[in-house]
Amino acid sequence: QVHMVESGGGLVQPGGSLRLSCAAPGIILRFNDMGWYRQAPGKQRELVARLTSGGTTNYADSVKGRFTISRDNAKNTVYLQMNSLKPEDTAVYYCNTLVVIPGSWGQGTQVTVSS
Repeated sequence: QVHMVESGGGLVQPGGSLRLSCAAPGIILRFNDMGWYRQAPGKQRELVARLTSGGTTNYADSVKGRFTISRDNAKNTVYLQMNSLKPEDTAVYYCNTLVVIPGSWGQGTQVTVSS
């Protein structure tokens, strides 16, 4: 069964940076359209960045210019580089395919932006 594994979250001050990683044993990520999602307390999960198998990227307006999604095919890993972090970026971050495989959501990784 496919199961996403996210890592790299933590506590960071406003203006700081983090890089999140996503591994998915069992699937080859470069063949899939991938996304980074986030869920803040009391809010619905939202898609913040997407990377197609062909290499096209798209971002939510709230993170455009600050976040970068990328993929390392040799490591079968997808990354989310987050710069200029803001308190409103605080959330649990998840990765997944854009066409979500049932049961594949991972635990996510907590990102907290606070001084």
